Amino acid sequence: MKTILGLLYGGKSAEHEVSLSTARAVIKALDFNRYEVHPIFITLDGEWRVGNVLTAPVETIEELQFAGESKPNDISAFLTSGVKFDVVMPLLHGTNGEDGTVQGFLEVLNIPYVGNGVLASSAGMDKVVMKQLFEIAGLPQVPYINFLRVDWAANKQAIIEKCETALTWPMFVKPANLGSSVGISKASTKEELEQAIDYALQFDRKIVVEQGIVAREIETGVLGYNDPAVSVAGEIIPVTDFYDYDSKYKDGNTALEIPAKIETAVYDELKEMAIKAFKILDCSGLVRADFFVTASNEIYINEVNTMPGFTPVSMFPLLWQETGVSYKELIDRLIALAIERHEEKQQLQYTQN
Repeated sequence: MKTILGLLYGGKSAEHEVSLSTARAVIKALDFNRYEVHPIFITLDGEWRVGNVLTAPVETIEELQFAGESKPNDISAFLTSGVKFDVVMPLLHGTNGEDGTVQGFLEVLNIPYVGNGVLASSAGMDKVVMKQLFEIAGLPQVPYINFLRVDWAANKQAIIEKCETALTWPMFVKPANLGSSVGISKASTKEELEQAIDYALQFDRKIVVEQGIVAREIETGVLGYNDPAVSVAGEIIPVTDFYDYDSKYKDGNTALEIPAKIETAVYDELKEMAIKAFKILDCSGLVRADFFVTASNEIYINEVNTMPGFTPVSMFPLLWQETGVSYKELIDRLIALAIERHEEKQQLQYTQN
């Protein structure tokens, strides 16, 4: 009997196009003899469109948007579809998808879903909350400050001075709640810092300013639930100043070295830190843990991504491929982990005897 699988993609997010590319890749890898695949597309306006059951991979991204087809365009299309999903696989990146909102919706519906739960998704999306949890766990990080739009509007000069006092140049300015390096800028002067903050505030009301350091960017993949495993490490070698959105998805100028050329002791420490980060956020399913490693082998955790890039050429699947898990096997494992977690949760009592 086939597993009834819902693929949820698109989303009201700056990473909408990334999600569509991910969905196309996952569909291509799925075994249609094993899964009954139901596409569920969320438009940029937040409309839900449920497509017909897929019986073969799609050729174009446009097919995933049901272009030219008449589809119900609200969430009732999903709720009244009559399909009893065995599991849903959210392939949503960024806000309104990777931040715990959709995960909470699926929890209310009591539908098993792939990936991280509400807590891990929301904490992993908010860089400030994530950093605070890392601090509790004793994970070393680069110095940073954070503030809100209202603080910036009230006294820009005070925030600039705080940055200059607490940090050294260059600095990286980031929206707290976006992934794929959207809205991130490097600043080497006061003027650039002010411009970078104004730019980041277009994407979020909460801003993080981090101290830049000279270091290698090393990443590992974490896969599992109660007993997570860690992949080999990979290194990002960007041609540009830093690994921004264009480097990730557009210009192709970034090289990935897998496995990364690092000492065994460094890898062992990365592995330990990745699992510690996975557990402090209460993660499940998958996480990509990103680190900075200096020339003297000092290690700083940068962030974890609770829904990392998931096309076959993205870092997370490539790390697992090098570890011995193919893209198809990775998808199958994640679906199995989702069902395992859901079944465990069903054993909990919600009333006191």
